[in-house]
Amino acid sequence: MRADLHTHSIFSDGELIPAELVRTAKTLGHRIIAITDHVDMTNVEHVVKNVVKAAELTDGEIKVIPGVEVTHVPPSKMDKVIADAKRFGAKWIVVHGETVVEPVEPGTNRQTVMNPDVDVLAHPGFITEEEMELAKKNDVLIEITGRRGHNITNGHVVNLARKVGAKMVIDSDAHADCDLMNEERAYTVALGAGMTKEEADEAIQRTPFLYTKGL
Repeated sequence: MRADLHTHSIFSDGELIPAELVRTAKTLGHRIIAITDHVDMTNVEHVVKNVVKAAELTDGEIKVIPGVEVTHVPPSKMDKVIADAKRFGAKWIVVHGETVVEPVEPGTNRQTVMNPDVDVLAHPGFITEEEMELAKKNDVLIEITGRRGHNITNGHVVNLARKVGAKMVIDSDAHADCDLMNEERAYTVALGAGMTKEEADEAIQRTPFLYTKGL
């Protein structure tokens, strides 16, 4: 049983149309997939109104959740883009965190975890303890990522999340079919980041299903 709450289709920089993405996920044993294409203020309406249609792919085997990844938006403008995404029909809000391999504007992590409408802070790099505390307070999930480059700081993220008791999830940040992770691969990412087996079970088997219940 597997859930992936951060993936991309051709509506941003992914390689697959939503139907291909969902079908591939099903073959890997996924029960939930969130399609979270990159948005800013220029494309949020177009992307969300198209990705929402992918919810029609939901069946008895897999649930498809339409969402966004708010990406490289200046912190001062982020709350507006998030509100717009929800208004246009996004059910799952991911924000592109301050990964160490892209020039994300400083302050992005902090602005993200202060907004309780955010569901996941993706690959948050060298997130601070104060920011992690805010994530816990506002119930923002912290991503441990399988994405190359972004995963460099997974160990740091796990250690801080464990220290403050923030909830974690394991996501692929898939841009191609080969990026999607089966359950075995998700556990490899989790344990490789320093999680205990119990923490990995929580992040893979329980937390994503609890937080998407009812969507």
